[in-house]
Parts: sequence; C-alpha cells; structure tokens
Amino acid sequence: MQGRRNPFIAHEGLPFVVATVAAIVVLLRYGDPLWAIVPTALLVLLVLVFRDPRRPLESSPRGIVSPVDGDVVAVERMEQGALQGAAIRIVLRIDAFGTYTARSPAEGKIKNLRAERGGKTIDYPTNALWIQTDEGDDIVLYFTGYRFGLAPRSFIRYGERLGQGQRCAYLRLTRFAEVHLPADSQVLVNTGDTMLGGRDLLAKVTH
Repeated sequence: MQGRRNPFIAHEGLPFVVATVAAIVVLLRYGDPLWAIVPTALLVLLVLVFRDPRRPLESSPRGIVSPVDGDVVAVERMEQGALQGAAIRIVLRIDAFGTYTARSPAEGKIKNLRAERGGKTIDYPTNALWIQTDEGDDIVLYFTGYRFGLAPRSFIRYGERLGQGQRCAYLRLTRFAEVHLPADSQVLVNTGDTMLGGRDLLAKVTH
C-alpha cells in the first residue's frame, strides 16, 4: 500500500526547502553567484534529510515490514511486554539519511495503550504505537535515541486504520526503532541486515 498522497519531500521539511531555494534565487539574481554555494549545499542536505519517496508495497499477508530505513542491530526475546507475556523484539538503527517518515509495520487499527488498559500506569514508553491486526495480533512500534531532543511526531489518531507500509510519523532524526511482535512470530532477519522502510519484511505473524 502506498499510503496517503505525499510529495518527495516530507511536509514538515517543505518550509526549510522553500526558504533555501528562495535564498539561492535571490543570491543568483542580485549577488555574486559564489555566494549561492553554501545555500546550495544546504539544499542538498535538506533534500537528503527530508526526502520521503513513495514506496509501493506488494501485499504480504501476516507480514511485518520494516518501519524505517536502517540496519537490524538486535533480535531478541522479551519475557514480559505491555500487552502480553513473552514477545519478540527487533531493534533497528535508523539511517540518518534514510527516508524521513516512519511506516506502519502491519495493517490494523491504532489503539491507545493507556486507554485500553483502563488508564492504569504501565511499564512501557508513552510514545509507543500499538497496532492491532484484524486477527487480533498486537504489534508495538516505538523509537529511542532522539537527536537534539526531537521526538518522532505521529500524524495519525487512535482508532484510525493503517495499511501495511503506510506512512504514520515523522522520524525527526531519531536513532533507533523497535518493533515488538507476538512470541510465536517467524523472524525473517538477522543482525546486520539492511532494511528499507515500508518494503522489506522483518517477520511474519503466525496463527
């Protein structure tokens, strides 16, 4: 699924790109062309950081796709998760020059961890995204290691349905992404594997 219509540059980065292009035009028109070298280099950097290309995905029933561009740095079993007992945890180091948006690892409905737990305090990151599939499987995605204190920003709402690989949040230079899966899932990756967000499969949920 390609997700919502989106330009090649993430919406959050468009003001910076437009301002830089305007500065280049002004310098080329009214100043020394050499002065435009710095903003041109900045424009290239901004395009790399904020790029958000479309990525068509072939539907994979029960498949869990990588939410980000990056490398797998850990695949391990958790004895206790927030939604169930044992779970599988896959950690990815996000490519700083990968795509700027995170993508949903599975098709399903966005649920509220706190609300669905009766408002009780739970030992789980507050920025976690809980996706419940139509088959009732619980997939949890969250991020750690924020550069400059910029946490990812979601642009979806509780109760909204997401397609597999659909855009769901701006990464904002975050360093790591984690995907927590049911304990009996079939893992398809190993540490060191390089993944493309919204395209490459991390695992398959079994029933």
